[in-house]
Amino acid sequence: MELYTDIYYIKRVQSGDTASFGCLLDRYSRPVYSLICRIVDNREDAEELTQDVFMKVFKNLAGFKGDSSFSTWIYRIAYNTAVSATRKNKQEFLAIEDSVLDNATESDLSEIYGYPEEEEKMMDLEAALSQLHPEDRGIILLFYMKNKTIEDIAGITGLSATNIKTKLHRIRKKLHLLLTTMKEV
Repeated sequence: MELYTDIYYIKRVQSGDTASFGCLLDRYSRPVYSLICRIVDNREDAEELTQDVFMKVFKNLAGFKGDSSFSTWIYRIAYNTAVSATRKNKQEFLAIEDSVLDNATESDLSEIYGYPEEEEKMMDLEAALSQLHPEDRGIILLFYMKNKTIEDIAGITGLSATNIKTKLHRIRKKLHLLLTTMKEV
């Protein structure tokens, strides 16, 4: 059971009790690291970027106004930091033509997004996720692994809710195509 809310610790830090930041760090370091690690696909880079995120959070905590939840605010910083880092690396990611994506049906997609119990399915899904562009990977991970709502993801990414819905649909289709291709090989 949580003793104090995020807002309690934020107000303490804002009033000069910098030691209270440790409580926020304890609460969010693992989920932030997990998200960043999945986006950048490199543990060492993720550790460094996680530190960068918490430095940014600490520096900008005075600017946190509470318009969104603290978790949404910190995930936005983490998402943007991770995506920016991948842009600097100039990695190549899979490009799939729109006409190919249009052939995947919703029933095909629902097979993939249940709760795969087989280890092989999870490994295939991880391999397919690694082939996505980091921004797409981040969006799908926020939705399915961090259980963020469309509105939360819109707040995190700075995109509209409609754009997030469209992107999620297209990302699911990309994953379906990747997983189908992997089965054929």
